[in-house]
Amino acid sequence: MQPTGVMENSKATKNPLKELLSYGQSMWLDYIRRDLFTTGRLKQMIDDDGLRGMTSNPAIFEKAIDESSLYADILTSLAARKDLDATGKYEQIAIRDIQAAADTLRGVYQQSNFRDGYVSLEVSPYLARKTQETIAEARRLWKTVQRENVMIKVPGTAEGIPAIRQLIGEGININVTLLFSQEVYETVAEAYIAGLEDLAARGGNLKKMAGVASFFISRIDTLVDSLLNEKLKTASDPAQKALLSGLLGKVAIANGKLTYQRYERIFSGPRWQALSTKGAQTQRVLWASTSTKNPHYRDVIYVEELIGADTVNTMPPATVDAFRDHGKLRNSLTEDLPGAQKTMDDLACAGISIKQVTDKLTDDGVKLFADAFDKLLAAVAKNTQAKN
Repeated sequence: MQPTGVMENSKATKNPLKELLSYGQSMWLDYIRRDLFTTGRLKQMIDDDGLRGMTSNPAIFEKAIDESSLYADILTSLAARKDLDATGKYEQIAIRDIQAAADTLRGVYQQSNFRDGYVSLEVSPYLARKTQETIAEARRLWKTVQRENVMIKVPGTAEGIPAIRQLIGEGININVTLLFSQEVYETVAEAYIAGLEDLAARGGNLKKMAGVASFFISRIDTLVDSLLNEKLKTASDPAQKALLSGLLGKVAIANGKLTYQRYERIFSGPRWQALSTKGAQTQRVLWASTSTKNPHYRDVIYVEELIGADTVNTMPPATVDAFRDHGKLRNSLTEDLPGAQKTMDDLACAGISIKQVTDKLTDDGVKLFADAFDKLLAAVAKNTQAKN
């Protein structure tokens, strides 16, 4: 079902979604479905909400295919294709939507001088631990989609990072996904810069290159809060209880703020300036997983607390609706940085290793995406067989 309200007309008052751009943040939609293009709703969001881009993932496509009749036409035509397996059939469906989204966002792409207007399509989650296969698949998807304003999603695993440098060096826009760790973020930013240097050495055009580093937020609080609550069950010392309770719902935002400080440091200085003078643009941090999982937390907390220049927030429809309705704007991303550092220090004092948390989330994320891809392919197979 289409979430209610996501495409409704804006009120006469200022739209907080649209106002994000005045803070230097671009709002992208973490959702894709055929009727966004066929009904003009995506264009309406661009006009009314200031939408600047889109992201997709297997779970989103699976729901769109399995829970609507919007894909009946293409599923019927694919049913007769004996030359395509379920993956090949899925790609036919996804690429049609990705191309439609990219075409609708083309105006944003041009008006923003290639900074925004992108839609993302990911390499197979099965390749998250395979460098050369990731490179080959990203090249193939880039060539097949044939749109400048597309980003290919590559996970920020140890095996993904060399692929990122290689692909950037070939002039392919990359959305690095599944980032949780500040340290891993640095290696991803380094791969982006090195890739641009490779592209420049080959005489490539840096002005049209773009990339984002998708840093996941709410999943960190979900895991850390569960660890804190386990410790609270057995804590007897009042000071320890206060320490543990004070960290609930705080770590994801602190981690994001400190990551952004690394972004500001990395994308400055002589090495970056040498690329900037050739027209290169920074690899923005994109806040992903920004829906609120805990009902006790404000439903727009992961938007309101991470507003800052040169960033992207990709929101699912429910978060878009909530922020349009009651989002509050301020330059929050650079507020109280000592407090953010103290939160991370206190987490260590509480006996929780942020490295263990982020390593687990990365491994879990790879598995979750693969599981979602399994379900997606099953949905494609089921729905095409039903048309026979």
